[in-house]
Amino acid sequence: MAVVGGVVTDLAFPGTGWWPLAFVGVALLLLAMGRDSAWWNALVGLVWGLAFFGPQLSWIDGAVGWVPWIALCVAEAGFVALFGVGWSWARRGRVIRTAARWQVPAAAVLWVAVEEARSVLPYGGFPWGRLAFSQADSPLGRLAWLGGVPLVSAAVVVVGALLAVAVQRVRELELGMASGAVLLGFAVLAGGLVVPLDTAAEAGHLEVAAVQGDVPDRGLDSLDQARQVVVNHANGSMSLLDRVEPGQLDLLLWPENSADFDPRTDAETRALVDKVTTSLDAPLLLGTQEYPDTGGRYNLGMLWEPGVGPVAIYAKQHPVPFAEYIPMRSIARRFSSAVDRVGRDMLAGTEVGLIPVNVPRLGRTVGVADVICFEVAYDDIVRDAVTAGGELLVVQTNNATFGHTDESTQQLAMSQIRAMELGRATVQISTVGVSGIIAPNGTVMQRTDLFTAEQMVASVPLRTSLTPAARIGDEVGWALRGLGVVVVLAGVAGAWGSRRESGTDRARRGARATAR
Repeated sequence: MAVVGGVVTDLAFPGTGWWPLAFVGVALLLLAMGRDSAWWNALVGLVWGLAFFGPQLSWIDGAVGWVPWIALCVAEAGFVALFGVGWSWARRGRVIRTAARWQVPAAAVLWVAVEEARSVLPYGGFPWGRLAFSQADSPLGRLAWLGGVPLVSAAVVVVGALLAVAVQRVRELELGMASGAVLLGFAVLAGGLVVPLDTAAEAGHLEVAAVQGDVPDRGLDSLDQARQVVVNHANGSMSLLDRVEPGQLDLLLWPENSADFDPRTDAETRALVDKVTTSLDAPLLLGTQEYPDTGGRYNLGMLWEPGVGPVAIYAKQHPVPFAEYIPMRSIARRFSSAVDRVGRDMLAGTEVGLIPVNVPRLGRTVGVADVICFEVAYDDIVRDAVTAGGELLVVQTNNATFGHTDESTQQLAMSQIRAMELGRATVQISTVGVSGIIAPNGTVMQRTDLFTAEQMVASVPLRTSLTPAARIGDEVGWALRGLGVVVVLAGVAGAWGSRRESGTDRARRGARATAR
């Protein structure tokens, strides 16, 4: 059941995208953890985790090799094993042990607590594969508006746990209770439909174009072709003149790594950027790299105004360990020589990703929330950019190293969840795709294919109000983390109390026998 459950859960995510299977996968995991043994359930959780994360993260194998892929899968599966231990202990508490209905919310609380833990640990965490990211096209995804990713993941586990309860009740021929559990699960699922997701513009519209220029080669070799990549994006931008007039666009968007030779210091890149921005008479948000004299490098989103040059910069705050910087390089090299492809470690930016864009047509400055690549998976980085004043969310990314895998569509689903969570139109723009323009309700309005040269033009609504999830911030996540600890400690205390009572009863029976 653990193996099947892990594989089935992966099928709920893009590119298969059969989101109801997430409930089946969770149900199978909980049913497989039927024994009252922390060690056994840890093993079951580890097996489920390997069966899930193996295919979910298979794009890492193609990018940097099988050793880093296996290492990451084992590390992430270890958190599911931790869930198995916590779940075993929690069920020993008096309340959960005597009232099975409390097992459903307890499982949800524990699961989210573990998801939150692996989102920050180790090396800043790796939130890929959170259950919420399978629900971009599900009614449950709309719950992100209320409580963000933690609430959506919790709802997935609630439905899955209710399905497990229904299976158990059918086994015990309690068909009435089984039907009740199923109906309650449908009620939770339908609850997302009542969440109000407003898509109307609150501060006008922004006329944007996003250019996917494509990359000549795939895999790590794509990083060595920066000259051709910037030419491709410049050519794609110039072709927009067949669709728009100069000055019609308020903002032009290029992806991460679209101009890796810094246009501030590289004359050839600067000439191309100046040509594009002057011809279209529009500012350009591009992706570039900065190499400070002190060492390391920054991954930048840079706003370039026609006739002016760079006016705003965002430096990626969360570089990816073992991909953009190498912790313990000498040790990591023993496992994969690919670490030496990262010649200079990426440095972390310190400022929130808010890019102010002057829009003469609107007579004001528009705040654009900018995040780069994997940062879309981190709740606080995206939310902080919006609450700082972002009226539109932009995700600049480079998926060239991952080939024709599900990585890019997994990322697009995350952008859909962010659009619903924060109530912002969202543009995900990639060097090679999949790129997309997403309405504030999570609907994908335009989408490109992988490894194609395409352009998207749209009038996107600007919104300034904050959703409940944006206002609450990390409070939902912290509340569920705290409840997870309480549930486990209550279970440990209950188990200790039960053993103590059992020991006392045995002692009393022994004393009475001796007296007789």
